[in-house]
Amino acid sequence: MLNILGGRQRVCGGVTRRQVLQAGGAGLFGLSLSKVWAAESAQSVSQIAPRAKSVIFLFLFGGPSQLETFDLKPNAPEKIRGPFKPIDSRTPGLLISEHLPRLATLSDKFCVIRTMTHSYNDHSSGAHYIQTGHPWHIPIGGGFNATEKDWPALGSMVEHVDQHAPGGVQREIPSYVYLPNRLGHMQPYSTKLDRPGQYAGWLGRGYDALATDILPRNNKDNPFFRECTDEELDFRIKGLAADESLSLDRLSRRRSLLEQFDVERRRLDHDAFATPYQRFQERALALITSDRTRQALDIRQEPAALRDRYGRHLFGQSTLLARRLVESGARFVTVAWDTVDGYSWDSHTHSDDVRKHLLPGLDSALATLIEDLQERGLLDETLVVCLGEMGRTPAANGNWGRNHWSTLFPAVLAGGGIRGGVVYGTSDKDAAYASSHPTSPEDLAATVLYALGIDPEMRLLDAQGRPTAAVDGGSPLVSLFG
Repeated sequence: MLNILGGRQRVCGGVTRRQVLQAGGAGLFGLSLSKVWAAESAQSVSQIAPRAKSVIFLFLFGGPSQLETFDLKPNAPEKIRGPFKPIDSRTPGLLISEHLPRLATLSDKFCVIRTMTHSYNDHSSGAHYIQTGHPWHIPIGGGFNATEKDWPALGSMVEHVDQHAPGGVQREIPSYVYLPNRLGHMQPYSTKLDRPGQYAGWLGRGYDALATDILPRNNKDNPFFRECTDEELDFRIKGLAADESLSLDRLSRRRSLLEQFDVERRRLDHDAFATPYQRFQERALALITSDRTRQALDIRQEPAALRDRYGRHLFGQSTLLARRLVESGARFVTVAWDTVDGYSWDSHTHSDDVRKHLLPGLDSALATLIEDLQERGLLDETLVVCLGEMGRTPAANGNWGRNHWSTLFPAVLAGGGIRGGVVYGTSDKDAAYASSHPTSPEDLAATVLYALGIDPEMRLLDAQGRPTAAVDGGSPLVSLFG
């Protein structure tokens, strides 16, 4: 509430009453209140000492079962405890699925949050919530695809912060990258799927991720379940695949002409901050002419033995590429394991794929990523986050398929100052509800931003130019950090 009378007051998280009045008067001389709020937003970015330089966000879309991964209940009734046996880990009290043996030996390097929870028991709603920290504005069942009114992804918030830093627009490596394709684009469906939560939404397309464009061979192919060839793993930039005949000199000349054309238009723009379109244009030109980006995307430069450790399937190779990108300067890389076959982690009908492909693929990729980052001295400065948008029902069908269950599901965090060998939160006897420390998507989002040194209460200007908190109501889980 803004009180014009009285003493010194702050509104919207930091702007003083005097600044509001000054902005109102200064508007007559070409200034605006939006400039004051934007400047205030920029000042609030780096008030927290960063624990990490970058984030690798492994998104297991579809919803892995808590009872088949990190919250096994061997004493539960048979219809609940599931078909997989628990094995001990290096973390006291943490039983892990027998199909995650490498992760069991590395549990002293990561933390398991057992008690992620929310009430949006739907894939698109959950995908938006987990990737942005905000509920989706579309009601459950009311849609599948992203809209311009969606909240910006956490990666887009990071892109926004970096682009507003000196020289940010000209970065050779984008801050936000999405691998191996846009979420939904690999799944055959009656309509084209373009899931919410991965885009910049109302923040503007200039803060969208750079996405690569790997596709299945056909509608029955699942590259997450098989070895991929180097010919498939070209990781071309979605929408920016340059013509081989287009030389860098010609690209530079095109850029020069664009800059000459734009200079007059910019003179008409009294706003000191670049428009989203300008940022998108500048970044696209920088990326398509960047040797650094192309080198980072060339996974063939990695040793064959290391690629084998990650797994030659699409998730393993995309996770390795995420490491290459953060090593080259990317700040937020999402690797999405999509439901190419319509099920995958969304294991309604049976657990065969969970046993044969999903858990082994996760085990090889995540375990090797943690080892690889540590061997390269990057684990302390890279936060790894791994989870789905929901869990699965405690009660299973006859083939051990389970349905949607968003009230309890696990997340794995490693690196970036996170204490290893920790279990956060406890669940009830059936892995249905949190018994302690329920953790919301807002809490997770606040924790990720906090790790990067970004204030979760940082103000972003929405489509109407109004300051809005990056995270509303969440608290960073500071106890997880050493």
